[in-house]
Amino acid sequence: MKKLLVILSIGVMVFSLSACETMKGLGKDVEDAGEWVQDKAD
Repeated sequence: MKKLLVILSIGVMVFSLSACETMKGLGKDVEDAGEWVQDKAD
């Protein structure tokens, strides 16, 4: 449950702090954040 909350919080931060104007750029930002979470989980 705690891990899910962290992932959702990061997702919200990515959407709110994202400065990209295209969905492709947003997808890259989300992917980078996901990779960061995976690195921290290991």
